[in-house]
Amino acid sequence: MTALRLPAPAKINLFLNILGRRPDGYHDLQTVFQILDYGDWLVFEPAHEIVVEPAIAGIDPQENLVYRAARRLAAAANVSLGARIRLEKHIPMGAGLGGGSSDAATTLVGLSRLWGLDMALDELAELGLGLGADVPVFVRGFSAFAEGIGERLT
Repeated sequence: MTALRLPAPAKINLFLNILGRRPDGYHDLQTVFQILDYGDWLVFEPAHEIVVEPAIAGIDPQENLVYRAARRLAAAANVSLGARIRLEKHIPMGAGLGGGSSDAATTLVGLSRLWGLDMALDELAELGLGLGADVPVFVRGFSAFAEGIGERLT
């Protein structure tokens, strides 16, 4: 495979019902995530190491959610493969549209394909939950009613 280009869609919450704060700092909630037909794009190409381009101003490259997702997947799958990941950013940072989480989810799905891992979406969603509460909805790729911290989807 030479290159793989995948969308990383934005989302909005159609409603948000916060049920209470948990001891771990998250909130128990109920919400509806609506996936939008708008977002970022990520291009994945084989490489010797994991590289994310372009760097995002003000964010340490190793703290970028795309890079963290790639490293997390490589560790979970016990692979030493690399990838050049080009991020075409359209979702504004900090807008509450889930851009970073969507980029992380698309990285998990894209690298699983690029690296031939064939990991199930449930496995990728579980890996993604450690990166952010709304990463699982983006891994699965559909609008959903969510509960818990956002990981239990219907």
